[in-house]
Amino acid sequence: MPDKVAQAKTLEEESIAPDFWDNQRAAQQKMQELNALQEVISVWDGLKQRTQDALDFAEIAEDDQSLLAELQVEADSLDGELEKREFTLSLSGKYDSGGAIISIHAGAGGTEAQDWTAMLQRMYLRWAEKKGFATEITDMTQGEEAGIKSVTTTVEGPYAYGYLQAERGTHRLVRLSPFDAGNRRHTSFAKLEVLPIIDEDIEIEIAPNDVRMDVFLSSGAGGQSVQKNATAVRLHHLPTGIVVSCQNERSQTQNREIAMRILRGKLYAIEQEKIAAEKARLKGENVQADFGSQIRSYVLHPYQMVKDLRTNVETAATQAVLDGDLDTFIEAWLKTQVGT
Repeated sequence: MPDKVAQAKTLEEESIAPDFWDNQRAAQQKMQELNALQEVISVWDGLKQRTQDALDFAEIAEDDQSLLAELQVEADSLDGELEKREFTLSLSGKYDSGGAIISIHAGAGGTEAQDWTAMLQRMYLRWAEKKGFATEITDMTQGEEAGIKSVTTTVEGPYAYGYLQAERGTHRLVRLSPFDAGNRRHTSFAKLEVLPIIDEDIEIEIAPNDVRMDVFLSSGAGGQSVQKNATAVRLHHLPTGIVVSCQNERSQTQNREIAMRILRGKLYAIEQEKIAAEKARLKGENVQADFGSQIRSYVLHPYQMVKDLRTNVETAATQAVLDGDLDTFIEAWLKTQVGT
């Protein structure tokens, strides 16, 4: 909490500088970050005041049973609110308060894995909708028979990246395959990447000579939905070999801007992986510093269960989870990050 207060104070001081609004885009982003921080601080200040009031009330209540019962109700309410808010303490990363870019990639398994990728895409869109977040699919490769090979989506909303970082990793599905004539049980995998949305003004610098741009015709369902001009953009970052593409917008310029945003996010993620790897080395632990480790299993047969392998949180309400009820899993993971 002191970190958030310090961050808010720094942003407040920056906001009153004479040249603060010279860069409108950067200023707006900082004001959004400040508003989000102030909201969190206000909530915790309110809980602190309620706790103090309850302690004062306890001195008055003494042996009065009716007052003690009232005090117990308030204590239970505070306990529930504190538990609910505890996970927000972990949302103090540099980009936690901003938007996110999620990419889902089908693992081995052909149509089965591609269908699982489509199911995950739907799950995260439903989750974002419940949160009131705005989403936009920026790139998608359809499967040959069904499902999706890969899909990239931007998610805009307060702390979207802070929440969704809990979901990166490999997701495993066990079910009776609808694509198997023998109705046999199949196991499928899909990997979720989560990147922060990093604006041009933030410190991820990309030299123009390090990027090669290709343009191509957007793919689609055919007919009027396919662009006649080459507006889709594919960027190759030569030093790292990273390739990103965007074909959702109607102009080449818009697609390039979105592709550059995704590229910045990927480069930031690489730097975070390096930091995580160094921390693991210093700790002397054999910890993977990538997004490839399995984090959660979704079992639809022979029983119903979704279990997070990092926190051991589980539920039999599999359909609710696939409909976007992910907060229990997200909050449990975020709580494990407090103080780390």
